Amino acid sequence: MASAAKQSKKLRILLMPFLATSHILPLTDLAFHLAAVRPDDVEAIVAVTVANAPIVQSALARREPSHASVEVATYAFPEVDGLPPGVENMSTVKAADSWRLEVASTDEALMRPAQESLIRESSPDAIISDLHFFRWNSGIAAELGIPCVLFNVVGIFTTLATWRLALSGNVKDTPGSSVTVPEFPGPEISLPVTELSEFLRNPPVFDQNAGAQFAMQLKRCGFISNTFIDLEHDYCESYADSGYVKRTYCVGPLSLPIAPPARAGTGRSACLDWLDTKPTHSVVYLCFGSLTNLSDAQLNELALGLEASGVPFLWVVRVKTWEPPVGWKDRVGNRGMVIMGWAPQTDILQHPAVGAFVTQCGWNSVLETIAIGVPVLTWPMVYEQFITERFLTQVLQFGERLWPEGAGLRSTRYVEHDVIPAKAIAQSVAKFMEHGGAAEAARRRVMELSPKAHAAMAEGGTSNRDLHQLIDDFIGARASAVGTTMS
Repeated sequence: MASAAKQSKKLRILLMPFLATSHILPLTDLAFHLAAVRPDDVEAIVAVTVANAPIVQSALARREPSHASVEVATYAFPEVDGLPPGVENMSTVKAADSWRLEVASTDEALMRPAQESLIRESSPDAIISDLHFFRWNSGIAAELGIPCVLFNVVGIFTTLATWRLALSGNVKDTPGSSVTVPEFPGPEISLPVTELSEFLRNPPVFDQNAGAQFAMQLKRCGFISNTFIDLEHDYCESYADSGYVKRTYCVGPLSLPIAPPARAGTGRSACLDWLDTKPTHSVVYLCFGSLTNLSDAQLNELALGLEASGVPFLWVVRVKTWEPPVGWKDRVGNRGMVIMGWAPQTDILQHPAVGAFVTQCGWNSVLETIAIGVPVLTWPMVYEQFITERFLTQVLQFGERLWPEGAGLRSTRYVEHDVIPAKAIAQSVAKFMEHGGAAEAARRRVMELSPKAHAAMAEGGTSNRDLHQLIDDFIGARASAVGTTMS
């Protein structure tokens, strides 16, 4: 395989996503776009563990037939005590096993050997690495004399805020404390410390030399973000000026172009047929992504709140063992629909009956709702989602918090997060969706962003240009390496 790779004139780019569907999908989309914009110059390889290969293959199959060259390569996931075989994805692992998988998948001693073997066998000209694997993948790339660029799955606003907070030393995890993001463009952004990611609340103890080495690796490398300049202009400029990384490439929304939804009678999802029966902009769609889990108590309150709101709703529930309160289905009737497990989110968001999206503020969902033009009610739960919420509600202003500030404790730790009562959910949903209410104004604002997202990805758009620039920079690095070898 290696000898064949060296004979190829195409630029071979190896992409290494983290073991979560929310990471695998955008990196697969990036692989597609890199190969599609320059099919004569680029072949992309997405490298995942064996159990995650179907996710990549399914994502590629959903793309229009293309001459883009994208391969799927697999490596073995290590055996981990207490973790069942085949459990290799943070989005599908049982809650009791999630910590084992997270610890194992970020352990260099466990993950590097199989990844390094695949990298050397693939003989790529460049590596695009997820943040979680970047530390050792960049080291392998340096040994091979090839560039390694970092891909981060969240936007620049959230990334910049996280960097500023991490370097400020101002985060003190004490009861009732809050923190303001320092040296930040735009409106002042403040958060309770309970709403910060765990590594900010409880920073890991790093060896100083290792930390300095990692910072130097970042400064030598490029940074790819799934965003577009017109969405985060001031924050992109501030991040570029920060010196954290060598160069920033804004290449999104990578989910574009979005395929049109299936028409009636073509085997499409039953939820779309149900939406066909509802008036325009009348339905609230609720989905909380692949990395969050609601307790049964919260699911019950949410069910009762949706019932009391009087608003039609389409609700995706990942907890397949949950049963709604007794009599709830009969009382709700055809006004609501519950989907257990997976749902065709882009098709749902494109449906004219959908009037608002209750979202956990995961970045992939944020970009989808911007590209399609749907206002949001925000319900962040984990990781960086609370920071992203501020971008939607305070900067872009195309959504509102579902639970008003001060109503109860929100936290990135499940054990600290108060259960949001049914009454609060009902009031928020009903008020947002009422005629002439906040959803209509928010829809006008997000609809102004939607064409800008599509323009960025179109030929000659800002994201399209950055895709070409990334390829050109990789080609230049390969030519320099060959020149150095020959000299």
